[in-house]
Amino acid sequence: MIDRDGFRPNVGIILINKTGDVFWGKRAGHRSWQFPQGGINDDERPLAAVYRELEEETGLKPTDVDVVGWTCGWLRYRLPRNMIRRHLYPICIGQKQKWFLLRLRSPESAFDLNATEKPEFDGWEWRPYWSILPEVIYFKRSVYQEAMAYLAAKAGAGDPPPSLLEWQTVTTDKESPHAR
Repeated sequence: MIDRDGFRPNVGIILINKTGDVFWGKRAGHRSWQFPQGGINDDERPLAAVYRELEEETGLKPTDVDVVGWTCGWLRYRLPRNMIRRHLYPICIGQKQKWFLLRLRSPESAFDLNATEKPEFDGWEWRPYWSILPEVIYFKRSVYQEAMAYLAAKAGAGDPPPSLLEWQTVTTDKESPHAR
C-alpha cells in the first residue's frame, strides 16, 4: 500500500535490553546493519505490524517484549533517485514510519533469526543506544535520529551526543500513532 504522496507505510522497532543497549541486526547477505522494520499490510494496525515484523525478523513473540513507547505521527524518508522503481505503479518514493520502543523481557535464547524461510538478519549484537547512528545508511539516518531522540528518555538513554544536533531532522505528521 502506497499513499497518494508515494510513501509506503512502515514500522520501525528499537529493541532494548535491560541495560538500555539496542538490538543491531546485520542484514542477511549484506554488510549493512539496521533495526528491525517492515511494511504495514492493508488490513493491519501499526502495533500488529510491529509484532509480525518482530517475529519474522528476530523470532521474538509479543510475550517476549514490553511496549515502552512510540513516535507520534509519521517520520518520512525519501529513497535516492536510483532506488526508485519507476516501472512499478504506484511509484514509491520513500517510506513513512511509526517507530516503537520495545524492551526485551525474555532471555536472549528467545531470539531465532531463522524463524522464516527467508531471514532478514544473519547476525546481531547489542550496542550502546546512540552508537549505531553513524552506521545507518545515509538516506535513513535522519529518521533513525528523530525516532531515537523522541524515545531516548523512555529508553533511559539520555541526550544525544552534540554532534547529532547538526544533523538534518525530519518532519512529522500530527496523527495518532495507532492510525493507519
